[in-house]
Amino acid sequence: MAKDVAPRRVLLLCGDYMEDYEAMVPFQALQAFGIDVDAVCPGKKAGELCRTSVHQILEHQTYSESRGHNFALNATFDEIEVRKYNGLIIPGGRAPEYLAMDESVLKLVREFSNSGKAIASICHGQLILSAADVVKGRKCTAYPAVKPVLIAARSYWVEAETTATCVRDGNLITGATYEGHPEFIRLFVEELGGTIQGSNKKILFLCGDYMEDYEVMVPFQSLGALGCKVDAICPNKNAGDICPTAIHDFEGDQTYSEKPGHNFTLNEQFDSVDISSYDALVIPGGRAPEYLALDEKVIDLVKHFMDSKKPVASICHGQQILSAAGVLKGRKCTAYPAVKLNVVLGGGTWLEPDPIHRCYTDENLVTGAAWPGHPEFISQLMVLLGITVSF
Repeated sequence: MAKDVAPRRVLLLCGDYMEDYEAMVPFQALQAFGIDVDAVCPGKKAGELCRTSVHQILEHQTYSESRGHNFALNATFDEIEVRKYNGLIIPGGRAPEYLAMDESVLKLVREFSNSGKAIASICHGQLILSAADVVKGRKCTAYPAVKPVLIAARSYWVEAETTATCVRDGNLITGATYEGHPEFIRLFVEELGGTIQGSNKKILFLCGDYMEDYEVMVPFQSLGALGCKVDAICPNKNAGDICPTAIHDFEGDQTYSEKPGHNFTLNEQFDSVDISSYDALVIPGGRAPEYLALDEKVIDLVKHFMDSKKPVASICHGQQILSAAGVLKGRKCTAYPAVKLNVVLGGGTWLEPDPIHRCYTDENLVTGAAWPGHPEFISQLMVLLGITVSF
């Protein structure tokens, strides 16, 4: 989580219909690691929103697109002073197509490049780098469709062997897609002068259909960026199977809205995984916990981690599973406000999530109310695991 005086400060260059993961994962991961992150968009002010897009490779010849979360900016583009920042992050999606035509954006990117500060750009973000003329003679990768532009800009194109490929050339880090976020973020932290310690941990994620999109991927990739071995399982599914996710957002209605999210790929099999080999358990929220809480194998798994006093981090509706497992008796915790009934009836002491990003640690248990709290949620789990990022 960002501290009162963060050792590093970076800028996230946003635009409407940037890719959802490619904005939020680095935004929240870096804050969890103690880095201040300012998110800006030309023509917009702090507190305004950028719409995002969900891009996925399905069965078609190119990626699909659907609406993502609304992303809240926390700084104003016209007030930015490059000298106050240590690095720049450029998400992909469709936003770079129009940002690459904005001279104020290109001027900002050139300032970062000319000063030798860290720049990390992913997917279609390299369109902006090309338009700013900062890739000449530099090794770069990107989403394959960006290859002709990078070659025309006289960069040294590096073919992406997988969708997770990342390339580092001095202060410039480029990635092909959000699948490469763990390496992409780690390389950026290193370029900022960061050192990660204590990361030789194995973390298990308890997944289910229609878990919340951010609440699985942000901690999953953040912990991966730290060097942890992160495995995701779901009852009655195998490694390589997918779980569809749900985008839960706050759009002015009396409760959260829901839209289809990304498909999340599992990498271990529920029935064959050795749970005793893991150092911690993470439980995302969303709608999955409603039915996972009815599965006795899930209940036994949760009891194992709690009885073993291993760290357990649960967010939003994930606490429905903790309550069903009977592990909240005498424990202090928070959750999404609608889950208060489950917590209280399960014997837990309710802690009001005010503000909504507030998270709490009670011995080995970390709980959060919703995905805006990820920086606190992840950083509190890092403390329990003994993982540090220093500069």
